[in-house]
Amino acid sequence: MTVKMKTHITSRTQGVSNKIVDENKENIVKISVKDFNFYYEKSQALKNINLKIKENTVVGIIGPSGCGKSTFLRCFNRMNDMISGIKYEGAICIDGKNIFDKELDIVDLRRNIGMVFQKSNPFPKTIFENVAYGLRINGIRNKEYISEKVSRSLRNAALWDEVKDRLNQSAFSLSGGQQQRLCIARALAVEPEVLLLDEPASALDPIATAKVEELIHELKKKYTIIIVTHNMQQAARVSDYTAFFMMGELVEHDLTSKIFTKPSKKITEDYITGRFG
Repeated sequence: MTVKMKTHITSRTQGVSNKIVDENKENIVKISVKDFNFYYEKSQALKNINLKIKENTVVGIIGPSGCGKSTFLRCFNRMNDMISGIKYEGAICIDGKNIFDKELDIVDLRRNIGMVFQKSNPFPKTIFENVAYGLRINGIRNKEYISEKVSRSLRNAALWDEVKDRLNQSAFSLSGGQQQRLCIARALAVEPEVLLLDEPASALDPIATAKVEELIHELKKKYTIIIVTHNMQQAARVSDYTAFFMMGELVEHDLTSKIFTKPSKKITEDYITGRFG
């Protein structure tokens, strides 16, 4: 059944914990995508996607431009709802709950799923207020609690030592790499369980990129991470699993080590080895 995306959502997702267990791997499956199709008007962008993502792993999404990577990523926190004329078929379940259920509260969904974009987008506020922003809009007023959460989030984003003495300076005074880690800290402050990264290092220099990649390795201890990247070397370095997309289809999904050394599909090998894309 095709469902239009103009739905008013009222109930809460807090407390949902009916997680799925992958019987083969004996690991908790955090996200399950089932027979998922996505359309912009009459144009089908995603075709029959089936995918399971285990908790506390990093999944890299790779593929040529226009293959549906970013569209797929934005489905997890329903960012695509902001576009008119879209529709979907199938389901995306997080902790066993379909995120497209009419009763689901989209505000809670987005609180539980942080997102960091390709271009760092700090707010025109101080470093401190950038991180505190999500806490304040969620109604938290306790200054001591906010201060503690800001410092913890900056530490978790490996930025605290670089900014602890200038928290009241503008976020725009930071370098590009620092701004991106600030945006990650802002996402972490509201304690999400899933972190979406849309080419988070594509605009950064090699040193800043290395810091972001090191951070991803640390963050997966606490979060389930999905990262879209055009950089094959980056996908190989940071991802536990890799999903290869082509023309809106999920061609192959497996352990990153297998995808990059012995993929099951020739088209995957051709892309990995640079024969196209």
